[in-house]
Amino acid sequence: MKNFQKSNRWKYIIQSKPFLIFLGIVILVFFYSMFSFANKMEETKKNRQIIEDKIAELEKSKETFSSDIGKLKTERGQEGIIREKYGVAKEGENMILIVEDKNSTQKREDEDSGGFFSWLKNLLQ
Repeated sequence: MKNFQKSNRWKYIIQSKPFLIFLGIVILVFFYSMFSFANKMEETKKNRQIIEDKIAELEKSKETFSSDIGKLKTERGQEGIIREKYGVAKEGENMILIVEDKNSTQKREDEDSGGFFSWLKNLLQ
């Protein structure tokens, strides 16, 4: 009979409102922790992808720099880099500088903004 009363006491404690409220709070805290962990995992995946992209970009720039260093080790490469960077020419060579005329761009804008009659006028000219 005492065993029955002890099990009945546990049953009463487990089914009591304070215990059920406590159990509900523990379950809510558990689910909150799970969701925050899932969010952190998703953020970590995004950060990992960003870092992998940066690593690929840095490796590409490393290859570019390595090829530039290889060019600088030769005399012809040095000459090419100097010409490219500073616009220098050898003796006897001529440099051609292309300068865009600002008036021609304004004329193009005027021609484009005229509409149908302007297009027809330009077509007949």
